[in-house]
Amino acid sequence: MATNSKKAPRVCSFCDRSEHDTDYMVSGLNGNICDLCIEQAYQITQEMRRGEAKELALSIDDLPKPVDIKKFLDDYVIGQDDAKRFLSVSVYNHYKRLLQKDRKDDVEIEKSNIIMVGSTGTGKTLLARTIARLLRVPFTIVDATVLTEAGYVGEDIESILSRLLQVANYNVAEAERGIVFIDEIDKIARKGDNPSITRDVSGEGVQQGLLKLLEGSVVNVPPQGGRKHPDQKMIAVNTKDILFICGGAFDGIEKRIAQRLNTHVVGYSAVRNAATIDRNNLMQYIAPQDLRSYGLIPEIIGRMPVLTYLNPLDRTALRAILTEPKNSIIKQYIKLFEMDHVKLSFQDDVLEYIVDKAIEFKLGARGLRSIVETIMMDAMFDAPTEHPDSLVVTLEYARAQLEKANLARLQTA
Repeated sequence: MATNSKKAPRVCSFCDRSEHDTDYMVSGLNGNICDLCIEQAYQITQEMRRGEAKELALSIDDLPKPVDIKKFLDDYVIGQDDAKRFLSVSVYNHYKRLLQKDRKDDVEIEKSNIIMVGSTGTGKTLLARTIARLLRVPFTIVDATVLTEAGYVGEDIESILSRLLQVANYNVAEAERGIVFIDEIDKIARKGDNPSITRDVSGEGVQQGLLKLLEGSVVNVPPQGGRKHPDQKMIAVNTKDILFICGGAFDGIEKRIAQRLNTHVVGYSAVRNAATIDRNNLMQYIAPQDLRSYGLIPEIIGRMPVLTYLNPLDRTALRAILTEPKNSIIKQYIKLFEMDHVKLSFQDDVLEYIVDKAIEFKLGARGLRSIVETIMMDAMFDAPTEHPDSLVVTLEYARAQLEKANLARLQTA
């Protein structure tokens, strides 16, 4: 019995063309695609990429002005006007550098990487996250505490660019226009001035590795992050036009600032000069030499020419943070109880008490949330089952809850 071994022609899964009507057909696991559809898909992809590039190809009149950028930050972040102004100008100048890059000009504008110094809870990371909402360029936030020299446990320096590539959907041209915020930059400070028998692989070693990123160079980046492997394909990224913004608490740097200002000297003129110094906010007198004495190498400091500071949050700022922003801490807890059909409210003296404790604990804005969480823990445990119609937090209740939590910690200590 004769059988017909002739197979049916393959058909494109997109346009239903037979393989006899095309030059070639590419087969996959569950479908086929012809050469015409491949070419059309390529053209669509290129048009989409050109469209994304046009979003950045703005005129100078279309750029968000520094005043507009600061107003946007004001809607979400309380205070810190000086830091907002520095950030707004730096981002605006970064946009202008991108515009100038596409034009032939004898004057080349260099980027001005920025470093923000402020105690914990003053809003460094919040400023970075907020400004990311406004930007039209790829933006990522990385933590410097996990970085180590190549070959040691931790992440390589190039992992910073891997995250930027991921945000840019692996579009190298877009990533090379991006902005990177490096948090906890003070954690990679040099551990000591004296040579050690062990290598400082997470301190000075990381700073040396960051130099090539900050100054601008072509770096081979593993596409999925992690460690490099000999057989892994690398993506070349030029960091010349990537703006780096660094932030750190630099705990204890106020002592170095005070030593530099020489506030404890003897003499009439020295006392008169010291009287003009605000000792409650020494951070406003921060200078590059203070960062050097703290442990940053001079090469790193020189590649971050813009140095700004964040003021410690005073009572007025903490009180505003508690209730005024759109996503304030109190509004968040009111929303949580509202989802259980419970109307939550706080007496005014409770809010003042929370602010007093935050100042006492010296935790900044982060301390506000931990205090409110401690006060509301029992109520959040009981409310979903007891279903009260309303709950009013009084000063006596707040004080009792906080004291009970403190006693429990003392007993377990």
